[in-house]
Amino acid sequence: MSKAWKCCTAAAIAACALASGGCASAQWPATRVSVEIVDRNEGRVLPVYAHAGRRFVVGKPGNEYSIRVRNTSGERILAVMSVDGVNIITGDTASPAQSGYVLAPYETAEIAGWRKDMSRTAAFYFTALPDSYAARTGRPDNVGVIGVAVFRERQRPIPYGSISKDRASADRMESSADRPGAAGTPAPAAPLAESAPSKQQLGTGHGRSESSYAQYTTFERTSDSPSETIAIYYDSYQNLLAQGVPVGAPPLARYRPDPFPDRGRFVPDPR
Repeated sequence: MSKAWKCCTAAAIAACALASGGCASAQWPATRVSVEIVDRNEGRVLPVYAHAGRRFVVGKPGNEYSIRVRNTSGERILAVMSVDGVNIITGDTASPAQSGYVLAPYETAEIAGWRKDMSRTAAFYFTALPDSYAARTGRPDNVGVIGVAVFRERQRPIPYGSISKDRASADRMESSADRPGAAGTPAPAAPLAESAPSKQQLGTGHGRSESSYAQYTTFERTSDSPSETIAIYYDSYQNLLAQGVPVGAPPLARYRPDPFPDRGRFVPDPR
């Protein structure tokens, strides 16, 4: 049984150990996990555009985003997640064998940033490639893609009468909260203005610090290979259009109500 840790915000659990060997079941259907990219500034799920066998979303420079993962199956799953080729928990160059978030049956988790420790994350935001976390840590080659590798949990028989004890043992919080890669991370640069043009490729920045609590739990994988791998590519509207991605008409500017429009000094009669 491998060590893991539980993420209390976003209703997720994070698994921190390498997989145990085994064979994946042929009964595991594809697309048991759905992944959406949410623009946090505009409060909307970004539409997905299909092109050349890949899925794309349009990112707006300066806007923060989150990765919404939904487990639509009746068993726990482990979702190892990467942004720009970097593991979002450890900060290591991404591999499916690394740490990830575990979701309970039918659970949804919204992951909004790079994990800094057991209580904080640094927000994801769309930014120019040189300002991306991957580029600023010397790894610009895989900027522009969000990945989720999904693993099933090995099921083991539970002796009659011991369910409560085993469950409590599996969900207990471990004492160690250390993780590699937390020290020496460069401070985030200011995000680009929301209206800034983006001819340069987009990446994901290391943004503001936010509360996100986590604790250890346990998870044993059925296989060293993921049951499913999901990749969502992103870039600016202009860049995706230039690549032939059918992104449609330019996105409309989002209307923001003005709380103090100058209409005179006193309240007029309604019409």
